[in-house]
Amino acid sequence: MDFIYCPKCGAKLIDRQIGDEGMIPYCESCGRPWFPFSYPCVICLAINEDNEIALIRQTYATTRFVCVAGFIAHGETAENTVVREICEEIGLEVQSVQYVGSYYYEKNDNLMLGFVARVKKAPFRLSENEVETAQWFDLESAERELSKGTTGICLLRDWLRVSNGGKQ
Repeated sequence: MDFIYCPKCGAKLIDRQIGDEGMIPYCESCGRPWFPFSYPCVICLAINEDNEIALIRQTYATTRFVCVAGFIAHGETAENTVVREICEEIGLEVQSVQYVGSYYYEKNDNLMLGFVARVKKAPFRLSENEVETAQWFDLESAERELSKGTTGICLLRDWLRVSNGGKQ
């Protein structure tokens, strides 16, 4: 998000050289820069004890299967967001969370923090507002489904590289 007006006082911002950062929107009234930012969110590979991956099809966004993902709420850690989103979207309890890497999703200006969440296999309890269906996929099938998209396949391949000691 790029600022034109100061979020604090409403004054029109001017461009000002800020250290090595270059020209940054600056509020002369408040005496502070307002750096552009991307909206932070998480993207999760929910993996059960059989190494199956839960993927969802959303009610509002797509006709393909995707990873569970969601925005980080104000005051919430990324790890807490993983637990909350998996519980909200597919009704599973997260046993552990492992950070894999970050991904920029230009289409929506999102900084996506990628995680693997270990869950116990159980029947899905889907979010009525967000999730049309969820399904367990073996690794090969999950890779095939996610290759139709962008960030999910990057997360899966990065996790495979990390979990296989750099080999894929």
